[in-house]
Amino acid sequence: MSPPVAPPGWSRWLVPPAALSVHLSIGQAYAWSVFKPPLESALGLSGTQSALPFQLGIVMLGLSAAFGGTLVERNGPRWAMTVALICFSSGFLLSALGASLEQYWLIVLGYGFVGGIGLGIGYISPVSTLIKWFPDRPGMATGIAIMGFGGGALIASPWSAQMLESFGSDSSGIALAFLVHGLSYAVFMLLGVLLVRVPRHAPEARGTARQAPTGPQVSANQALRTPQFWFLWIVLCMNVTAGIGILEKAAPMITDFFADTSTPVSVTAAAGFVALLSAANMAGRIGWSSTSDLIGRKNIYRVYLGVGAAMYALIALFGDSSKPLFVLCALVILSFYGGGFATIPAYLKDLFGTYQVGAIHGRLLTAWSTAGVLGPLIVNWIADRQEEAGRHGASLYGLSFVIMIGLLVVGFVANELVRPVDPRHHVPAPKEAADVQRQQSESA
Repeated sequence: MSPPVAPPGWSRWLVPPAALSVHLSIGQAYAWSVFKPPLESALGLSGTQSALPFQLGIVMLGLSAAFGGTLVERNGPRWAMTVALICFSSGFLLSALGASLEQYWLIVLGYGFVGGIGLGIGYISPVSTLIKWFPDRPGMATGIAIMGFGGGALIASPWSAQMLESFGSDSSGIALAFLVHGLSYAVFMLLGVLLVRVPRHAPEARGTARQAPTGPQVSANQALRTPQFWFLWIVLCMNVTAGIGILEKAAPMITDFFADTSTPVSVTAAAGFVALLSAANMAGRIGWSSTSDLIGRKNIYRVYLGVGAAMYALIALFGDSSKPLFVLCALVILSFYGGGFATIPAYLKDLFGTYQVGAIHGRLLTAWSTAGVLGPLIVNWIADRQEEAGRHGASLYGLSFVIMIGLLVVGFVANELVRPVDPRHHVPAPKEAADVQRQQSESA
């Protein structure tokens, strides 16, 4: 499938909606916690077991993004969005079959493995294209699209809860909910496939002449040999681990925190909390990434990691005594979590240039795979062990929150160590120009 080249006069503002249609769909992954209690009840699973489809999905997201990044760069965004549509929707259909037959391994295979490939390819599908369309505002451009991934649960969480209430929370009701998800998202993602375009030539910033890319230009393979890549890998991994630890277990976590108080949290309110977290995740992706265009990428990551550690400390110390404080701190952490995702492509562009930024971004998302296992494993495993020891309520999460604070501090230090890339890693200008000219001639 050849990349669809924009005709003369095509507005670049049509590209973010195409990206949003895909990201809003695959962002359903952040609403997985709504399915955890019904699955645990219907299939007799523990909290750690019910997290497995989500964990595997995030692992496959990072791996498919890493291995598919070069293919996305070569074949273009329409190819990538088509692959994402097929895999993501098929994952739901396989999960529906698994729930209907009460075969949990099919849910893990469908939602986690097959759907996770759709997550990874769909996630990186518009990033490089958006940076090429918006060279003057890369943080804002990627923030608009990646905002959709964070906001997907804002739609999916109440929608899923309503379906489970209507269809029932037994295995057949879960199966029907999965089926509706798979078919609906296929239609919505098709809009992005049909709408997306790549620029015929790189658009210039307003008031400037079109010119070849300036600044450092580093290939994807060479980027792996730089300390900057691995420092950013640590930064992303620590920030994601801290956010995903709350997000994956959000609904049962807020229920546990206030179960022993005079104002316990209902199932409906817990689903509403998940939706609020999604809104914060979404707002952070556009708000904080746009702010990074003004104050710089390193400074914004200082905020994400430093203030994020302070928010975790407040929850650990006072969260169970004040519901508004718990919710506010969680919302701030999730806004930083989303902002970190949306800012990282622009951070990569600043350090490595636009030459193969999509492929570099794909490789960096292996940090997300690691965090997708690490965050839920820390929170769920510790909570399960504490519950076995007879503890309950907020005490299930105290130790895991202390661990999250330590991880954020590690990320803060890694961010401080980021420096400009040594010129010996740069792509020679003639080779870069030849490659760009060849890619444009292939697209035309």
